[in-house]
Parts: sequence; structure tokens; C-alpha cells
Amino acid sequence: MLHLLFTGGTISMQRDERAGGNVPAHGGATLVGFAPELERVAPYRIEDWGRLPACHMGQETLWALRNRVAEVLATERPDGIVITHGTDTIEETAYLLARTVEPAVPVVVTGAMLTSSDPGWDGPRNLTDAARVAAAPAARGRGTMVVFTGEIFDGSQVAKMQATALRAFGAPHAAAVGSTGAGGAQFTAPVPARRTLAVPGGLRARVALVPMVIGDDGALLDLARPGHDGLVLVAFGSGNLPPGAVPAIHRWLAEGKPVVLATRCSFGAVTPIYAFEGGGATLVRAGVIPAGARTVAQARMELVIALSAGAPYGAG
Repeated sequence: MLHLLFTGGTISMQRDERAGGNVPAHGGATLVGFAPELERVAPYRIEDWGRLPACHMGQETLWALRNRVAEVLATERPDGIVITHGTDTIEETAYLLARTVEPAVPVVVTGAMLTSSDPGWDGPRNLTDAARVAAAPAARGRGTMVVFTGEIFDGSQVAKMQATALRAFGAPHAAAVGSTGAGGAQFTAPVPARRTLAVPGGLRARVALVPMVIGDDGALLDLARPGHDGLVLVAFGSGNLPPGAVPAIHRWLAEGKPVVLATRCSFGAVTPIYAFEGGGATLVRAGVIPAGARTVAQARMELVIALSAGAPYGAG
């Protein structure tokens, strides 16, 4: 039995001329009706959890969704869970679920880039493919995954890479772990080793995300510091930034607030090898933490989880 958890997003939308654009419209039963092949994949039950655009998913809402997933796994014991979700913040939701939910039962997140009003709507295919993955015996132990345009991504690695194309998702620090189609799910990567989960009581931590610009003098860093518990810096290249911002970073560290160093580059990770003022090596020696193989959004979510759980960044 699969549990289909509908939360909204473009997959649930249609064009409304009076509103002047796309708006939420379809519940789970309607969406399932658009995907008749689902009946041949596995038995399922439908839960209409919400009809939210992805950008309406705040930390409290995300934590409520995470808790609902955990509750379904504990009380209903499904073979898998499929979540439909807006694409703009799938990256954060998938990462949160991957880091806080036991991986024994597959949790598969999907959505659509087009609405039911658009020619070539991708929603029915993605929903059916996600169900195929969730129902596959080989998906056991893989935890949270994202399925889009026939590709399967690890939930801790996936990112939205293209704003409007159907093939919107990728894994900038890894690769797809498999593919799916009418023949079912095929995995090309082994089941990942279990990692320690970080499970806070809620997502209470406030983490600022501040991009560096040329000539940055740290003014935005100082403005953000009083209202936040931690900081993710979006630096240049392999983790370098203007020297004018360095004193403001030291003020965060002096207050015991963790600072994580990410890169604005789409591919590659922070590599602290430059020792000039503002260079990554100098920042790391001062106590700044490299983001690791994470996108900017993933680095921020990791720090939110860590601070909320009272754990070190990247523990596990």
C-alpha cells in the first residue's frame, strides 16, 4: 500500500484568467484521475494535506509535513510514501526529510513544471513514476528521493537547476541514482550507507543567508546578526570574499553564532586554499565552517537542523 500525500504546488494548479495566472485547483483524487496508470502500480490511499505553493512552505509548515510523514510511517506502515510538492522548494523539503526521517521505507517527492492547463503537462507522468519508485523493492533503505522526468535523485543531493524547463532537477555534487519508466524503477547506485539522523524538536533556529558582492563591507552581515542564530555565507569561487566583510564575520563568531561558508558557483564545493585576507583558508582558521558537498539551500537547511537539534553542523 502506498500513501499519496498531496501538498500542492504547480502539479495541483491550473490557469485562472481572472487571477491572471496559475492558482491551486486540484486535490488528490482529481490528480489521481489524471494518472490512470497508477492503478497498475500498487494499491494506494490519498491524503489531501494541503494545496500550498512551494514558496508558502515556511519552517513551521515544513516541520509539520515532516512530522506527518513520520507519523504515517509509524502508524500506517505503508510500503512507500509519495509526496507531491511545489518545485521551488523541493530541495529544502527533500533535504529535511532525508536528514530527519528513518530511511527504511522510501519517501518519494515529485511535482510538475507545467499545470493541467498547459500542453504537455508533466504532472501525471511524474506522479506515476514516483509511485513506481516508492513501490519498488529496490527502493527499500534509500530513504527520501526526488523523481522528475524519469530520473531518481537522492533527497540529500537534489537541487532545482533550471527555473522553467521540464528537466529542472539535478544533483550538482553527485548524479542521479536511477531512472524510471513503464518498466519500473532501475537503480544505478547502491543503497547509501546509513547516516546518523539529526532530529530536533522543531525547526526553531533562524539562519541568515547572505550573498557576498564585490566590494562588500559587511553592512548586511551586521544588520542580520541580531535576529539570527547562525549564518550561511554565499562566497565567491572556492570560498573567498572581499576583505571588507571579514570584521563583520568575526563579530558573528565572537557571539558564538556559527558561520557556514558556501559558494555561489553551481558546481563544486568550498575548498579553503587561499590564505590572503578574505580567503577561504583564513576564514576557516578563524572558525568558519565549509559547507561541504551541499548547495546553498542545503547548507542553510543543514544549519537550521543542526542548531535546532543542538548538534554540530554536518554531524552524521
